[in-house]
Amino acid sequence: MSLHAADLHGSLHSPVSESMNFLNEVAQRYPEAVSLAAGRPYEGFFDLAAVHRYLDAFHDHLLAVHDGDLAQANRTLLQYGRTKGIIHDLIAGHLRVDEAVTVDPESIVVTVGCQEALYLTLRALRQGEDDAVMAVVPSYVGVHGAASLADLRLLPVQDAPEGIDLDDLAAVVRDAKAAGIRPRALYLIPDFANPSGTSLSRRTRQAVLEAAREHDFLVLEDNPYGMFGPESDDRTPTLKALDRHGRVVYLGSFAKTGLPGARVGYAVADQTVLAADGSSTLLADELAKVKSMLTVNTSPIAQAVIGGKLLENGLSLHAANRRERRIYQENLAHLLDGLAKRFPPGSRPEVSWNVPAGGFFLLLTVPFTADDRLLEHSARRHKVLWTPVHHFYADSRPRNGIRLSFSHLRPDEIDTGLDRLAALVHEQTSEGDRR
Repeated sequence: MSLHAADLHGSLHSPVSESMNFLNEVAQRYPEAVSLAAGRPYEGFFDLAAVHRYLDAFHDHLLAVHDGDLAQANRTLLQYGRTKGIIHDLIAGHLRVDEAVTVDPESIVVTVGCQEALYLTLRALRQGEDDAVMAVVPSYVGVHGAASLADLRLLPVQDAPEGIDLDDLAAVVRDAKAAGIRPRALYLIPDFANPSGTSLSRRTRQAVLEAAREHDFLVLEDNPYGMFGPESDDRTPTLKALDRHGRVVYLGSFAKTGLPGARVGYAVADQTVLAADGSSTLLADELAKVKSMLTVNTSPIAQAVIGGKLLENGLSLHAANRRERRIYQENLAHLLDGLAKRFPPGSRPEVSWNVPAGGFFLLLTVPFTADDRLLEHSARRHKVLWTPVHHFYADSRPRNGIRLSFSHLRPDEIDTGLDRLAALVHEQTSEGDRR
């Protein structure tokens, strides 16, 4: 039997559906290439023994919670689990310690990675075909994909040096409502965004929250990179910490701060949902209904690994990631120095880039079109990978921007990658001059 592509869900035909597969396939075909593309955590501190230690720590925690009842502790760890998760209380403690955010543990849904948390939220908000989600573009590929899978239209909001163009946000909301479209939420990565590395100032965050209150939409705050800025006690508060009107659904991930292989994320959805009969629930309970039909529950063993790491570090992942934060900051400085040496001011070809304060990424602007075909050529001939920026616009229109990632590399690998990238840039500009 053969199926027609036209009879399958429309999301399977969108450019987003091919993005991850294409980038992974290129990396697999050219394993000798230095990857300035992969936004992966640093692997130098991976420790399998620590995983066993975290499991034991969480098991001891369960024994204490259940007054030494070994059967109950084992059942919690090894049996099908609670849909909303078994480490919700520890996550609430972590948010209190690290982010000065106080939430009811029952408002937390533990998910299979942050991507599921995003999908559950969008699926729940999609009541009808006139509903929409807004997102600053360029933006994380996953929000485009999740919106497509949820049959939710995505309205692009212009980027800006401040992280979002607030005037354009107001215009997008105004124009959407005039067209009968209901913007339900704005998706944002306010700290070291993917792909730009840009962060929102406190003033801009306050303005976003005010816009959400004025125009009646939620803010979906995705915060995988917030802990990877400069070492400082004066971190800019999350949107959730600043929220005074229940506008923020906080989407968290332990992929970067805990262990990527555990695939554990969460949503803090403490908004009240009113039923027709006058009763109410938490939005988290509604997300759990969707999850129960999707993944049933998040692996208790995976949650136990994250829970054990939280317990071992006094619920502070900021403290647990000091080594990683140092590596990322050093790699960022090394990458910026390397770019300045290879493309000094006033030199030709003219290449520019932004200067994030932390995170995993920055954006490079080159004087030629950087598309998937050029990436394939770069991998094959120059042995260096990067990410064409068009993937973060969810279309196939070529642009002259690329995302560089520095998180998982050693300094010598960054140097090699930049040497190869510089060779590609000079090759492309020389060919352009000849044409």
